Amino acid sequence: MTKLMRGALLGAPVLSVAMLVGSLDAADAPELKAPPTAAAIKIPLGLQPIPWPKNNPYSPAKWELGRALYYDTRLSADNTVSCATCHHPKLAFTDQQPNSAGIKGQRGDRSAPTVINRAYSLAQFWDGRAGSLEDQAIGPMANPIEMGHTHDAIVVFLKNSPGYKKMFAAAFGSEDVTIERAGMAIATFERTVLSGNSAYDKYKAGNKSALNAAQVRGMDVYFNKAKCDQCHEGINFTLNSFHNLGVGMDKPNPDPGRYKVTKRDEDWGAFKTPTLRDISKTAPYMHDGSLKTLEEVVDYYDRGGNPNKNLDERMVKLNLTKQEKSDLVAFLRALDGEGWQHLTAPKQFPQ
Repeated sequence: MTKLMRGALLGAPVLSVAMLVGSLDAADAPELKAPPTAAAIKIPLGLQPIPWPKNNPYSPAKWELGRALYYDTRLSADNTVSCATCHHPKLAFTDQQPNSAGIKGQRGDRSAPTVINRAYSLAQFWDGRAGSLEDQAIGPMANPIEMGHTHDAIVVFLKNSPGYKKMFAAAFGSEDVTIERAGMAIATFERTVLSGNSAYDKYKAGNKSALNAAQVRGMDVYFNKAKCDQCHEGINFTLNSFHNLGVGMDKPNPDPGRYKVTKRDEDWGAFKTPTLRDISKTAPYMHDGSLKTLEEVVDYYDRGGNPNKNLDERMVKLNLTKQEKSDLVAFLRALDGEGWQHLTAPKQFPQ
């Protein structure tokens, strides 16, 4: 959870905040129910089973609670912002803004990463300051720019809600409401936001007609000439590591990234490598949203990024041809998948 509405899917008309927030009640859709067991959660082709933490195993009651909390704007100081404001399902669980807005229209300095496939991530946020989804879930609540509340005030609100107390009891075995339990519930819901069964997954599974000729050529560029998989590898197309790509390093006061967390010189200007799953739907790109299209991203890598004292050694000029660039973008679009589109807000919230 980190930021606000980013425009619209590439090629689609821009959707206003009002239009999207108005759609949160899912009034025209059947009420979504939690899978009865972890084993019942459908894992799309190309992914592995969800790695549930030992101290926060799945339960349908916890999922239902987490879903309600995720969409509930009453967890913000002025009742206007929820997790879904900045990670909206209609926008591939982002907000499609270069930098996201919280309460009172305040703007952060980073773009909201997608929640999709965060179950397979390690450290959270662009700078990795949260060690788990549970920790990440409660961070924006107390951020003065984002949800602008306090954890204590949120706990008071939840304790004063008979509906939420009942849901906490069902999820955890007692009505004891804590911010840690709220984070555990939200993380449970977020771990089921999955994307797989893409054209690439089908191709790898043996359906050689799943990719067109341009995408097959682009796959060769991806893995062989451009070597994108040096950082974007595995089932989620990310090593979950941190790299300095030179993004924003041509600005007067560049964002130090991971260095803010570790204070290690080698982490200056480094940011987490994001997943490439559904990448065509999560523009703009990079931690600052400075690149608007996949074509701009490919051009940026092709020229080797912006030079700086910490530029990753793998950032070198690629010398891609115009055709190779076009094919690479086509392949990246073949990573769009399924598994998250059905998720909607509750029709009503606990009172």
